[in-house]
Amino acid sequence: MQELLKIACLQVDIQWENPVENLKYYAESIEKLISEVHLVILPEMFSTGFSIQPENCAETMDGLSVSWMKEIALKRNLAVMGSLVIIENNNYYNRLVFVNLRGELEYYDKRHLFTLAGEDQVYTSGNEKIIIEYLGWKIRPLICYDLRFPVWSRNNDDYDLLVYIANWPKPRIIAWDTLLRARAIENLSYVIGVNRVGSDANNLEYIGHTQIINPLGEVINSSIERQICIVETSINKTTLLEIREKFQFSNDKDSFSFDK
Repeated sequence: MQELLKIACLQVDIQWENPVENLKYYAESIEKLISEVHLVILPEMFSTGFSIQPENCAETMDGLSVSWMKEIALKRNLAVMGSLVIIENNNYYNRLVFVNLRGELEYYDKRHLFTLAGEDQVYTSGNEKIIIEYLGWKIRPLICYDLRFPVWSRNNDDYDLLVYIANWPKPRIIAWDTLLRARAIENLSYVIGVNRVGSDANNLEYIGHTQIINPLGEVINSSIERQICIVETSINKTTLLEIREKFQFSNDKDSFSFDK
């Protein structure tokens, strides 16, 4: 087990529907990491920006971006995760891909598609939870709009770290900040939210607020607003277990189930 999991979150200005330039930038940024890192986290639709024209930028699981993720993971001996536009069986998915340090991958398809922007009209919703086991940590990956739905994020004593990757715009940034802390507190879990900066072809402005939050809801590291940067920190397994032992709130949780 890795007692301290060292994480680097890339807060970037994504070049619109330009995977080649985006991947080049990410590779250069990762090469500049001085300290040992176990996990690199990229934003939602990291290779294109939040496009609702998937026919312009969809890739396969054997395509450029996933192949690049495998290459980076193997070269740097770390895991990398982020979402991209995937076409599979004639359906488009906003798919989060996790590649571990051996080049093995797992993926999660975004469940809650953002109807306000018409994402539900062009993408297919996922309905499967996944828990990624990595270096003795259990990681639950989710995407952007999923943050607004606490039932889907519920910790049933099956994860240690909850990760949200996003293209979350400035007008709703208060919700982002508030709900990330709420998810940490209610699930007694570390929570990481990785957001982008800049603007996109939808005329939306993004100001970041990438942050790492401990199980008590305290922000332990965060980004500089509106700036491209890398937010690094280590999360501690012993600290997590001590908090859960002291505050056994999950013992009193309600039991429920929901339909897919």
